[in-house]
Amino acid sequence: MSSTIIEVDPDAALLPERIRRFPFPFASDTYRYSANVEPATKTAPTEAGAWGAHLVDIDEHYLDELAERAKVLSRDPSRVNVLPHMRPAVWDALTTLLSSMAEDYPDTMSFHREGNICRWRNGLQNLEVEFTFGDDSSLPEGPLRFLGSQIQDDIILLDVREDTLWLDAGLVTFAADWSFGFDVGMNFLEIHHPVPRVKEERIISRAEQFLLRLQPGEQFRRTNWTMTIGRRMDTSTETYPEWGRDRSTIADDPAMPEKLHLRVEVQHLIRLPHSGALLFLVRTHLLPLADIARVPAWREKMGHVLAELPDDMAEYKGIIRYRKAASDWLLAR
Repeated sequence: MSSTIIEVDPDAALLPERIRRFPFPFASDTYRYSANVEPATKTAPTEAGAWGAHLVDIDEHYLDELAERAKVLSRDPSRVNVLPHMRPAVWDALTTLLSSMAEDYPDTMSFHREGNICRWRNGLQNLEVEFTFGDDSSLPEGPLRFLGSQIQDDIILLDVREDTLWLDAGLVTFAADWSFGFDVGMNFLEIHHPVPRVKEERIISRAEQFLLRLQPGEQFRRTNWTMTIGRRMDTSTETYPEWGRDRSTIADDPAMPEKLHLRVEVQHLIRLPHSGALLFLVRTHLLPLADIARVPAWREKMGHVLAELPDDMAEYKGIIRYRKAASDWLLAR
């Protein structure tokens, strides 16, 4: 995140909503790992529009992405895991987010709680449901699966113990080249150990200390990015055989501008108000290079970022085989 003054493109109003609302992550012509944390629910302007006004963002892909999540979970139920001691945190996350959505989208959603009896209405799904807080059986597939059917974000819950964060629960169907099932039970530093440069620069240890100091109810956010071939949400390690081979052919594909997507994660970091657990929401946004190029400032910045990105970072992000072709195309526009 940057305080750099943003000059809005004069033609931005003519762009489709998918571009105007896209969380473009580059503030300059270079990129390095950083915490880039800022308060949540603060509108972030871009050259094409703005994003970030709501904790839970709902866009034109809402129903399609939730249907895709349901398919992933049907194929692979291991994408959901809750260690027993995290049940209170799951319920805390559910009520926190449903309340937030009802406040942000009052025309289509409402949430009421009387004691432990909760009522939720989601007009986008023609859904009305009553459940009992703390009673897993009152929701057909449990509270975490239910929450995952209401928001597009992946959901990760971190326990706090021994002055360390532990990934002890979550629902992750749209991972970007990592495995939730493999990481469950690991601590924060173990999870991020493969990321190049962050150990030497102490980025992860500083980030963990920041998270441990969050007070109940505090909410922050950051962005992360990579690239994906096709509008594929599930690029988990488990599905690598389905998409990994595309990395070696996309550079020579005449349809590269339409197929190759900038993949941006808006990650929300929330200290839950009652359980004290850390809720980590990961919302994935995809936009093809052809759309990136419709915003001149984005085309220039992304082209230069890809050209300048160090090889070890490009290798980790899985883009090293095609980043030059992408950069050349953007800068030639």
